[in-house]
Amino acid sequence: MKFKYQAKTKEGEQQVGLVEAANREAALNILSGHQLFVLSVEEIGKVRWYDRIAKYFGRVKRKDLVVFSRQMATLFEARLPLTDILQTLQEQTRHPVLKEAMYQVTADVESGLAFSQALERQSDIFSGFFVSMVRSAEITGNMEKVIGFLADYIEKESVLATKARSALIYPGIIIGLFVVVAVIMVTVVFPQIEPVFAESGVALPWFTAVLIGSGKFFRQWWLAFVLLFAVGIAVLMDYLQTEEGKALKDELFVRLPLVKKIYLPLVITRVSNTASMLLMGGVPMAQAIEVVSQTIGNVLYRDMLREISQDVRQGVHLAQAMGKYPDYFPALATQMVAVGETTGQVDQMFTRVANFYGKEADTVVNNLVDLIQPLLMIGVGLLVGILFASVLLPLYQLTTSIQ
Repeated sequence: MKFKYQAKTKEGEQQVGLVEAANREAALNILSGHQLFVLSVEEIGKVRWYDRIAKYFGRVKRKDLVVFSRQMATLFEARLPLTDILQTLQEQTRHPVLKEAMYQVTADVESGLAFSQALERQSDIFSGFFVSMVRSAEITGNMEKVIGFLADYIEKESVLATKARSALIYPGIIIGLFVVVAVIMVTVVFPQIEPVFAESGVALPWFTAVLIGSGKFFRQWWLAFVLLFAVGIAVLMDYLQTEEGKALKDELFVRLPLVKKIYLPLVITRVSNTASMLLMGGVPMAQAIEVVSQTIGNVLYRDMLREISQDVRQGVHLAQAMGKYPDYFPALATQMVAVGETTGQVDQMFTRVANFYGKEADTVVNNLVDLIQPLLMIGVGLLVGILFASVLLPLYQLTTSIQ
C-alpha cells in the first residue's frame, strides 16, 4: 500500500512525499525512523488522470539523473557507508520527485532490501538498465565505477537526444503548418470549389479527385476514424507490453536497415561495457554474461546471452558462442573477443569493443541528424507543391475552357 504524507524535518523543513508500507501504522513507523514529525498520512487510492499529467510534468529528466549519479559516484568513491550516502543524497537533491524517491529508497534499504531492489521499486525514475547495472556492481563491489559509467551513459544519451530534437524542431514546425493547411484545404476550400468544377465539366487531375474524395470521407466518418485510431493505438501499446510484442519490437530494431545502423552499435556498446566491468571486478565469464543478459533491456539479446552463458559453462569459447549469432554480434566484435581470449585480456578487449562501437553510434547519429533535416524539407516542399497544384491546375483548366 502507498501512503501520501506531509511531515517536517528536525530543521523545520516541510516534506511531502510517498511511502510504501503494509498499513498506516507501518508507514508512520517508517517516517518516524527518518526522524520526521508527521503531520498527515493518507492512503493513495486510484490514480486520477490529472495526477498522471502532473506527474508527467514533474518527472525526473535525464540531466537531473546525470547530476544525481555524479553525486552518488563521488560519495561511493569516498568509501562512505550506503546509509550515509543515501542520507547525503536526500539532503543535496533539490528535485522534489527525486528527493521523495530517495526517502523511500533509504527506508527500503534500512528495512533490509538490497540497494538495487530499493531502486527497482522506483521504476518511474530508475530504468531497468540502471537497476541491473547497480545489481552487477553489488556483485563486483565496484559501485563507484558503475555509477560513474551510468552518469556518462545517461549524459551521452541526453546529448544525442537533444541534438536530434534541435535538428527536427524547424522541420517539425513546417510539417505541423502543412498539416493544418492541408486539413483546411480538404475540409473547407475543396467543398466550396467542387460545385464549380462539377458544373463546368472540367476533368479533374487524379490527385485533386483523391483529395476531394478524402475530404468527403473524413467529414462523414471523422468520429469513427478518430475512435478507430485511438483503439488501434491502445491495442498496439497493450500488445507491446506482452513478451511476444517486446520480441517483435526488438526484432524490428535489429532488422530494419536504418534503425539497425543506430541500434546495433548502441546495444554492442552496452553489452561490452557491462561485460568489461564485471570481468574486471573478478566475476567469472559465464556468470558475467548471465548478468549482462539481465541488463540489456532487449528480449532477443537477453535470450541469446543466456544461451551463450550456458555454452561458456559447457566449455565453449566465448567468441565461438557469439559467432552463432552473426546478425546480432558483428564479426569485428567477435574477432576482437577471440583475440582477448587468446591473450587472456577479455575484459580489456571488451572495453575496446565498447569504445569502437560507441564512436560508431555517435558518427551514425550525427550523420543521420544532418541528413534528415534537408530530406524532410524536400519532402514537405513536394507535398506543398502537390497540394497547391491540386487547386491551381483545375482553376487554370477552368479558365482556359471559358476562354
